[in-house]
Amino acid sequence: MGKHSSAVTRSNKSSSTNRRPVYITAVGLLVLAIGGVFVVRSFGSESGADGFLGGKACDDPAQVSLSTTPEVQGPLEAAAKSLSAKGGENGIPCLQFTITAASASRVARDIQSGSDNRPDLWIPDSSLWVSQADDGESVPTVAVPSIASSPLVLAGLSANFADTSSWLGTFAGAEPALLDPLNTSAGALALLAVQSERQKTSTSNNDVAQVVVPLAQRLGSMPKPYTDAGVVLSRAAREGSKVIVPVSEQGFVKFQEEHPESLTKAVIPSTGTLALDYPIVVTAKTDTTKATDAAKALASEVISDAFTKELDKTGLRVPSLTPLTGGRGVGDVQQLPKPNADGINTALGNWSRLSLSTHSLAVIDVSGSMAEKVGNKTRMQLTIEAAGGGLQMFPNEAALGLWTFSTKIGRDGADFKELVPIRTLSPNQRQKILNNLKAQRPTPNGGTGLYDTAIAAVRAVRQQYQSDAVNSILLFTDGKNDDPGSPSLEDTIRALEGLRDPARPVRIIAIGMGPDANPEELRRLAQATGGQSYVAEDPSDLKAVFVDALQSR
Repeated sequence: MGKHSSAVTRSNKSSSTNRRPVYITAVGLLVLAIGGVFVVRSFGSESGADGFLGGKACDDPAQVSLSTTPEVQGPLEAAAKSLSAKGGENGIPCLQFTITAASASRVARDIQSGSDNRPDLWIPDSSLWVSQADDGESVPTVAVPSIASSPLVLAGLSANFADTSSWLGTFAGAEPALLDPLNTSAGALALLAVQSERQKTSTSNNDVAQVVVPLAQRLGSMPKPYTDAGVVLSRAAREGSKVIVPVSEQGFVKFQEEHPESLTKAVIPSTGTLALDYPIVVTAKTDTTKATDAAKALASEVISDAFTKELDKTGLRVPSLTPLTGGRGVGDVQQLPKPNADGINTALGNWSRLSLSTHSLAVIDVSGSMAEKVGNKTRMQLTIEAAGGGLQMFPNEAALGLWTFSTKIGRDGADFKELVPIRTLSPNQRQKILNNLKAQRPTPNGGTGLYDTAIAAVRAVRQQYQSDAVNSILLFTDGKNDDPGSPSLEDTIRALEGLRDPARPVRIIAIGMGPDANPEELRRLAQATGGQSYVAEDPSDLKAVFVDALQSR
């Protein structure tokens, strides 16, 4: 483009609302009509000597496409206009930026997939997305670590913050509503904060799983995960709400400004927090030197007082996390250790796996040995309690059925009996499963027909296979196979391996209870289907074992 070029061409892919009115000249309309590049002319007081935004630009500016998140687009436009006006002076390069607003996750996916939408520069709201934007050929590089920041906070009503000693403790005492961790920085950073704070606490893997597994099941299986902070904050603000929302301080401040009547507050747990950091990332596939130089030139402009004031107006902090003016936000913050790329990939991968919908069959041992007492309760009672507690971890969108097994208790002398077919967990389905669980009694002199039952259960789930869910059998037993009419273990393994289809997996999650369970037998049965096995020798460990089993997806 020639001499009369604007400093910035604005494009906002993320929203059609809240756009400033623009005025396009007749020439501009003509150029637009024939599909060319057009510029926006300002007739306001900000126009330069030639009437274009940012003043008189230098001749033949280098074109730089930049994608960023919406909240920082305005301040960046002002900085880019100022930089363009200085182009050609004192060694400052001649640049013209086209700034586009889009979510960080969307740009990361575009880059990873090799899309033509790849920009020259990218300013995501968090550097966590950089490792997600690897297309296998050219890895994006961070040219400037940060141009702004916003700490992650927890927002909700005061009554929901009885325990703010840690992220995990606060989550456990309320109803956390995470924004989608796979598509929002606030949601992803909330998961990472739970892991990062473990360097300061004695939290075990099981402690984390007890909170995160049901959370992933509940939120991840929603038809439409939360992505709009304002919508979830509105839920948290309702009278009597138990909802707490991990959100950026900027998102909370914006909500408070738009809803001054809200009684929500923002807190940071005592362990500290992570922050959105807005790096400048070079994503150009060619001529990366030009893009890197443009990034450094822009970085020199955003340290100005004018840019800092623009950031503050939007509720964003400078990179050093200096508190916002006017008493807004949460003041001084303590930072948690930043996660590395492996930690980010692991956390997001685990969430993706855990949040898949469930299509499962629970198979409960009712053989005679289940009548044996452990303390004041029988093995059967303890198993039913564990299964009932585990049922609460499944969201309404999950599908679950129930069988029992012993020897010759079913139709035509089968070792298994279908009690409740696999159905979505409506209130009626939940109640059916609970009622049937509570009604179970050990079968007098009943043996353990484990092998026939395992084969039949896999076949049954395969017949109803759901491609968008984890298909599995939760197999509870206190012993080993002792049915003389069943196939051998080796024949059973061959049968299970023959049913295995990597494209349509149905896994056995075998849960053994007590000293009579055979760990090796359960391991081999589960392994033949790509599943896992667990043994809880102490019945008090059953709940923890059940949580572990849910993670084996």
